[in-house]
Amino acid sequence: MGDALIRMLAAVFAACCLAVVPVHAAAADDDERMEKLFTFKDPRITESSGLAVSPTHPGIYYTHNDSAAAPTFYAVDGEGRTRATYQLRGAEARDWEAMAASKDPRTGRGVLWFADIGDNLDGAWPDVSIYKVMEPQRLGDATLPAVRYRFRYADGARNAEGIMVNPRTGRLYVVSKEFAGSVYAAPKTLRTDRTNVLRRVATAPIMATDAAYAPDGSSYVVRTYFSATLYKPSGETIARVTMPQLEQAESIAFTADGKALLTGSEGARSPVYRVPLPARALASASPSATPTPTPTPSPAKAESSLDAQADSAAGGGLALKDVLIWLAAAATAIGVITFIARRTA
Repeated sequence: MGDALIRMLAAVFAACCLAVVPVHAAAADDDERMEKLFTFKDPRITESSGLAVSPTHPGIYYTHNDSAAAPTFYAVDGEGRTRATYQLRGAEARDWEAMAASKDPRTGRGVLWFADIGDNLDGAWPDVSIYKVMEPQRLGDATLPAVRYRFRYADGARNAEGIMVNPRTGRLYVVSKEFAGSVYAAPKTLRTDRTNVLRRVATAPIMATDAAYAPDGSSYVVRTYFSATLYKPSGETIARVTMPQLEQAESIAFTADGKALLTGSEGARSPVYRVPLPARALASASPSATPTPTPTPSPAKAESSLDAQADSAAGGGLALKDVLIWLAAAATAIGVITFIARRTA
């Protein structure tokens, strides 16, 4: 009953928290019809937990299972057929929960990131790992070398299921899966000879299961079991996007053109849906949506607000909004648990 109970509690908490932290929902008139893009046909893909669009191979998507005996990922085409299977050398698969894709600005080569960040005991591991892999230039089964980066959270261990990479700055972010979730920024320069510290820079929706940056860096999205929320790079909410009902919504990514979202689920022969972004959300996310006489900020300046939040977070403490969320969640939890206890007594 564990998973079902968590989802039920999350649903109730979400409804409660929405009353405390209002979000502008995307207008229904702007919504285009979501469509099933494909279904994974490979019987080995049973727990698709991460999803990314290939930065260099048109029509190719990458995924990996939640956990496996070996660190493996798959290249899949638009029909859901596996085109290549890859093993990572120098990597473990303790609890892979997410992946992201970016481009090396110097070489133009694709870069894939695999996040071994699951921690259901919120502190069972002294650190978590994210692996960096250069995208293969040709599709075909192979073993690829991986660079391992170790991380710890500045404010204590926690469970997480989402990572994303800002394409403008190359900075890596981790999104925690909690009743009062957070976005954590990695250092600008990652080190392999020491543990990198993740610092909290923004809030995240309740029980986030994945996250992704838009290809142009104008926005990012965070997925939960029930919906997705679009944000500006500063962390300001743009819109909530309705998602299809899935057995266990675990993954999200932007399409290559940034005009739609892709979302998937765990389970054998699980589907991947394409959900077009509403016109209002696209306009809000566009860097030129609000006319201004000042020049467009450089990547470094565009990220300064997140850096400022990271600096202030070093001092610790919770924001008022976080306190309200926790109070609402706690009150609802007590009510739901009391109800269940009475029904089962």
